[in-house]
Formats: sequence, structure tokens, C-alpha cells
Amino acid sequence: MNRLTIPQGTFDLARFPDDPRDPLRAWDAADAYLLRHLADPGTGPLGLAGTVAVLGDRWGALTTALAGHRPVQITDSSLARRATLANLARNGLDADTVRLLSSRDTPPDRIDVLLVRVPKSLAFLEDQLHRIAPAVHPGTVVIGTGMVKEIHTSTLKLFERIIGPTRTSLAVGKARLIFCAPDPALPPAPSPWPLRYALPADVGPASGRTVVNHAGIFCADRLDIGTRFFLKHLPVPEGSARVVDLGCGNGVLGLSAAIAAPGAHITFTDESYGAVASAEETFGESAPEGASADFLVGDGLDGLAPGSVDLVLNNPPFHSHLATTGATARRMFTGARTALRQGGELWVVGNRHLSYHTHLRRIFGNCVTVAGDPKFVVLRAVKR
Repeated sequence: MNRLTIPQGTFDLARFPDDPRDPLRAWDAADAYLLRHLADPGTGPLGLAGTVAVLGDRWGALTTALAGHRPVQITDSSLARRATLANLARNGLDADTVRLLSSRDTPPDRIDVLLVRVPKSLAFLEDQLHRIAPAVHPGTVVIGTGMVKEIHTSTLKLFERIIGPTRTSLAVGKARLIFCAPDPALPPAPSPWPLRYALPADVGPASGRTVVNHAGIFCADRLDIGTRFFLKHLPVPEGSARVVDLGCGNGVLGLSAAIAAPGAHITFTDESYGAVASAEETFGESAPEGASADFLVGDGLDGLAPGSVDLVLNNPPFHSHLATTGATARRMFTGARTALRQGGELWVVGNRHLSYHTHLRRIFGNCVTVAGDPKFVVLRAVKR
């Protein structure tokens, strides 16, 4: 937990799940810069009147600090949503003062103040601005915020093309603000997302199948090289095995398992609403007739009964926004061990330098290298 002191007050904040060993904060200089700007009588939109929408709040810092204005939070991350609820409770604020929407939900009909935490993915920003543009009007105050290294010319061009004329502030504490004036003369345009493409011909059972990618999914317009390597070495599930595609992204790992073992049941799970929507559409378009699957948005393997899974397939992320961290992978490995039955297996692909084998040996007591090349390794751990 860490404390954010700004003109709106002092707030105790934490990421989700709250881990006292985690050195990463639940807010950064970009959040603080925006909140100070909003509270300044000389610069801020006085009173924050009307419908206030907060797009892309990473851990609920903005939503918590502005709870008195009854904001609408729009996020693609179920973890960000849970962090927001926990931070509201931690600071004695009523969760009913905040409306929580996912990136797949319909935005409010009218937005009077739009606050945008610039995401890492330019594609996701493009999609969300397209979705939210019909709700802004000439009087809407639109302010974006991000660290200097997150805001590029391409970022500003997106605001300019979809919302209206755009300018930036001076940098303060390595953070910058974006000011955008809605232009009613801009013609409305649909989002170009999701994208569809066919898998290459050399990736095992799923070769040639169609993949659907919503905006913000890692390597959204092509198959990433780590997953491509993994697809060539996936195990074939047995009979009616219960298989989990953990951190599923667009769902190609689970799709491949479903094609290789038509009797298997596949669970696709990810903390991203867009990822699970991608996996569901990918499965719907490309899975064999009669294939069985369910789709869960949430924190890893939460919601699955201990000892209920035969096989977990995992290509874990090693970034949390701009920070490099192994915490997510370790939590996934630990969750997989709990969910697996005795004799069940976790198969993981990762960059060699991440040394996932050391974590797997500590958590499972064993780990073998199934395949490797100069960049990636495929590892297997068995619950004993």
C-alpha cells in the first residue's frame, strides 16, 4: 500500500491483489499531475459538472480520488476494477458512487468530462476513442495523462483524428497532459477493431484457422513468435481432459487443444475483457463442431475448484504496464498448481532469460524442458 496526497485529499492505495512485497505503486506521476490540474481553480474544469468518465484508470487512483463526482470508470482490466473497489473501501468511500464499465460495455450516452489514462497499446486507445466519441459534445472537457515516454506523436494524432484539435502540456515529473477540444464537424467513424487473420500453416492443429483480435491484445495483428513456438510443441490432451488456457489472449492455445482433442473441455481465462472476447470469437469461428468451452474474465484461475484441471497452458506476461515484473507469472504458476489434479501438468512458454524453470521447481518441485531455441523454452511441471 502507498499513500497519494493531492488537493482532493490523502488516499491509501494498493494494486490488486495487494501484496506487501510488491514494490510497484498503485499510482504514478501522471495520475497525480492530472488530479492536481483538475483541482487548480485556474486550470481545472470547475466543479467537474455533468457526467465524468475515467477511461483506462490503471489501479483506481483517479476514480478513488474523484469519487465525490460520481465518475464512470471504463477499463479493460478486471484487476483494475477489483483494485478500484478495494481502494474505495480502503478509504471509506461508497462503491455505489462509482459506475464501473468494462471496455466491452456501451459507454454513457453523454460525457461532459472525459479523463483518459493513456494506455500502453495505441490500438486499444484508438478503439476506445472511437467507441466513446459519439458521447462527447462541443462542451466536453477532454484531458489525457501519461508519462512522457508513453505519449508520442502517434498518440496525439489519434486524439486529433477521432476527437478534435489536440495540444500537450509541459512535462512535470516526467508526466504530461493532453488537451483535446471535441470537433463536431469530424465525421463519425467506426472502430477498425477487431481484426481477423489466418494462422500460419506450420503451427500444428490450428494451422490456417481464423483468429479474432480485439484491440489491446498482445501482437493483435499477427501471431507472436513465442506463441508460434509454443503451438509447435503443445501436448495433446487425453479424452475428456479439462484444459485451461491461462492468460488466454486471443485463445489460440486453447483452440489448438480443442482441435487436437475434440472431447476435451477448454476454459479460457484472462484478466482482460477484450482478451476473453477475442478468445470467445476465435473459438466460435474456428473450433470444431461440438467443441466444449467456457470463458472467464478474472484473476488467473480464481473460480476453478482445486484439483479440477488436467492441463494448464500458459504464456505468461512479464510486464505490468511499463514495469517489468515476474510477479504475474509466479502467481499464475501457484494458481495452476492449486487447480491441477494430482498428475496434472502445467506447460509454459517463456523467454529463456526469464528463468521460469527456477520458479516452477520451487512451486512444483520439478520442471523439465520440452523444447527450446535461442530465444524461447517450453517447460513442463507436474503436480505430484
